[in-house]
Amino acid sequence: MTEPKEAGRDPETLSRFVEHFAAQLVEAGLPRMPARVFAALLASDTGTLTSAELGEQLRISPAAVSGAVRYLSQVHMLSREREPGSRRERYRVHSDQWYEALTNREAVIKRWEDALREGITSLGPTTPAGRRLTETLAFFEFIEKDVAGMMERWRAHREERFGA
Repeated sequence: MTEPKEAGRDPETLSRFVEHFAAQLVEAGLPRMPARVFAALLASDTGTLTSAELGEQLRISPAAVSGAVRYLSQVHMLSREREPGSRRERYRVHSDQWYEALTNREAVIKRWEDALREGITSLGPTTPAGRRLTETLAFFEFIEKDVAGMMERWRAHREERFGA
């Protein structure tokens, strides 16, 4: 029995939300299947579902679940947990999944900045390409500083609002 039935939810209503939110994530760049799995986990009361529960709820194959979970795990949007006394894994979203995902993106941005600096040196800062790379680098540096301050404000706001 899947979680929506246990919670007395209308499976159609849940499905509509999952598909709608997943579509928004896809528009933002997340691959379709990981977006659907993430939305399903986010909409579950416990924040956890097994592969079988995800497959049943989303009507997808075990291979599709596995690929989506692998992707979401790599970008720190979920974690894997073993069920006590079982070999089955449960997949969990945490209340800080957005923070973790954004922090991971920050590391990616730092690598982009390093690559841009090398490009500027290689192409020359006064060439048209070098100027474009310099502006791109300045944008990422600006965003990086703003994200750090924003995440600090978020932690304070979260503590005040949710006590977590």
